Amino acid sequence: MAFDFKKEYKEYYMPKNTPEIVTVPKANYIAVKGKGNPNEEGGAYQQAVGVLYAVAYTLKMSYKTNHKIEGFFEYVVPPLEGFWWQDNVDGVDYSDKSTFNWISVIRLPDFVSKEDFEWAVATAAEKKKIDCSSAEFLTVDEGLCVQIMHHGPFDDEPATVALMDEYIKSNGYENDITNKRLHHEIYMSDARKVAPKKWKTVIRHPIKKA
Repeated sequence: MAFDFKKEYKEYYMPKNTPEIVTVPKANYIAVKGKGNPNEEGGAYQQAVGVLYAVAYTLKMSYKTNHKIEGFFEYVVPPLEGFWWQDNVDGVDYSDKSTFNWISVIRLPDFVSKEDFEWAVATAAEKKKIDCSSAEFLTVDEGLCVQIMHHGPFDDEPATVALMDEYIKSNGYENDITNKRLHHEIYMSDARKVAPKKWKTVIRHPIKKA
């Protein structure tokens, strides 16, 4: 059986429908940074996602090539994730998606080194005939966070975030969203195949003691 991050690390990918506090360990990601409406057909965000998956699947299938990764084991490509913010906006303004800044990411297994990553970027670009130069090797240390499983469309997130805010306040914490610690989403549903009312999205916010 291929290693599946969602099953092996359920506490980070399958939280409850009520808020909970977790300490998230440091992890490496394939990342593409950008700005603009994620729903724009063929826009920067959708192009970024294409680059992420091209590099992710090149690494996943590397064992069938001449590039051997030390410590490699077969695994399922982890779900798409995103870090989001808007300049000069406290919280999220869903009515103006064109102002979104985002870092779109897919988690990397720990055995993937920076050199392996660079090999995958070059190989994916050559094989897929797409420009993968926007892909970065990014390390994120999230630390103390509150998270919840949100059900339904992204535009309904404010009600779920309000539950998180209420929960941390009653437990002696406060949000610690900064330009380094960001609103984080993990997409557990394929939005192309699942109706919006059935979407599952992990929402995670950095917190600190009040």
